[in-house]
Amino acid sequence: MPTPRKPAVAGLFYPADAGELRAMIGRYLAEARPGEGAPKAIIVPHAGYVYSGPIAAAAYARVASARGRVRRVVLLGPAHRVRFSGLAVSSADAFRTPLGEVPIDAAAVASIMPLPQVSVLDEAHAEEHSLEVQLPFLQEILGDFSLVPLAVGDAGAAEVGEVIEKLWGGDETLIVISSDLSHYLDYESARLRDEATSRAIEALGYEDISYDDACGRDPVNGLLFVARKRGMQAERLDLRNSGDTAGTPDRVVGYGAYAFA
Repeated sequence: MPTPRKPAVAGLFYPADAGELRAMIGRYLAEARPGEGAPKAIIVPHAGYVYSGPIAAAAYARVASARGRVRRVVLLGPAHRVRFSGLAVSSADAFRTPLGEVPIDAAAVASIMPLPQVSVLDEAHAEEHSLEVQLPFLQEILGDFSLVPLAVGDAGAAEVGEVIEKLWGGDETLIVISSDLSHYLDYESARLRDEATSRAIEALGYEDISYDDACGRDPVNGLLFVARKRGMQAERLDLRNSGDTAGTPDRVVGYGAYAFA
């Protein structure tokens, strides 16, 4: 029988205590500007909350107005621990966090299984943080919703884009891409690298983004592929790095938040 996927990084990347977790997310959201109009898709970082939480909140604050309308989240992030080709779904029937369980949209998952680049690979999800860290934010801002979690391995922009298109839906569906930007450069080098990557994202230029620019390059590029086809606009909401939040400036990780409409 299917069982929930248990949290792997609660107590590490974010608080394991539900009250503490809600309070932390609430602080980040209170400091973010909500803006006008909920986006169809967002790109958000996936580091520990003390490092990337304020940047992620810039995008989630924009989604908050869609509470009650968005009933399904299609969540894509890079696989850090398991190497594979294509995109991996989970056999779990829910993903659990300290805030409760998010049910899997089984019908949506079934709809993409005929695609050759999609397979069931629980190992890709078991210890993966890129998807998990987004869930408490989503639970707080959306309340009840179903989930299509996709760990992305080695996959081209068109392959990822085909899956996103299949799951696009209407106003009830939010697309969330989980990705950090540059890794372990000094502060100024990271700032310059991330600025160039940000300009490529805003221009929907998936051809110009490499793995050194964004650890989630493949899911990011899949979204950009679709966004360009659909004539969408990308908006930069925040761009900082761990030297701005909770880290030292000599070896930083870059974080960006973007909205697509």
